[in-house]
Amino acid sequence: MRAVTLNSVPDSPAVADVPAPEPEAGEVLVKVAASSINGFDAATAAGYLQGAMEHRFPLVMGKDFAGTVEALGEGAQGFTVGQVVFGVVMKPFLGTGSLAQYVTVPAGYGIAPVPDGLSVPEAGALGLAGTAALNSLDTVAPAAGETVLISGATGGVGALAVQLAAARGVRVIATARPGAEAGFVTGLTDAEIHLVDHSGDLPAQVRALAPDGVDAVLHLAGDGARLAGLLRPGGRLASTIGLTQEAVERPDVTVHAIMSDPNPQTLTALAARAVSGALRVPVTATYPLEQAAQAFAAFGAGALGKLAVTCS
Repeated sequence: MRAVTLNSVPDSPAVADVPAPEPEAGEVLVKVAASSINGFDAATAAGYLQGAMEHRFPLVMGKDFAGTVEALGEGAQGFTVGQVVFGVVMKPFLGTGSLAQYVTVPAGYGIAPVPDGLSVPEAGALGLAGTAALNSLDTVAPAAGETVLISGATGGVGALAVQLAAARGVRVIATARPGAEAGFVTGLTDAEIHLVDHSGDLPAQVRALAPDGVDAVLHLAGDGARLAGLLRPGGRLASTIGLTQEAVERPDVTVHAIMSDPNPQTLTALAARAVSGALRVPVTATYPLEQAAQAFAAFGAGALGKLAVTCS
């Protein structure tokens, strides 16, 4: 099969022929129709995960997937051949990812049916970013009327988090530079979004909007310690990029490191929101698998929203 691979790290992703996987006991084999690029994939290629997870080479990249069930391993339950599914590859090692024509995943975790009304390309870009956004927001648990600063609002996770937060009646402050970034973020929802330019004096801009500090921060990009300084006493921060309590010299705030949990219930809830129109999957460009290198280059250059990859 064709797949986006790495032969070492750090290295540049390249499309190559590798053996198609076979489902082990309890696994589902999915013929992948669509996937997407995530920060996790870029970090893998850059070698940032060396020592943190086992790497099996040639390493097939990719976390998100959407496609049809091709076969079931022994004992796999809950799915049928031909069923349209989506989810996130969550194995304890790297090497059998979803930027490929086929992927295997456990039947009980990281996979859910694609409901009617959700396109396969959207489903293939929703899993990891949507889970990260929802888990982050649930962790800081802002009440209606509270103020949340979303740093990294122009990325896939941030674009979904802006929508999820606004739907809760939260006052959203989001980072975006003037121009295309600002237009992208304000176009995500009909709710009012307060923009701050992260390339300028971010603390001053945030303080102008929230003089007493913000109630919560979603740290999806930027200097986490500096962002924590913008919290009010008792504020909460959720970080998807590794910020810890120890790194923040403020005992009066709480820092949560987020590990995405794409369980079937979360995936199903995200898909239902997308079908209802309450959540838009922000796919801004789509690349065929053979042009995955260009997709990674665009991601590294700061592309807005989600970059989808068609795999079959």
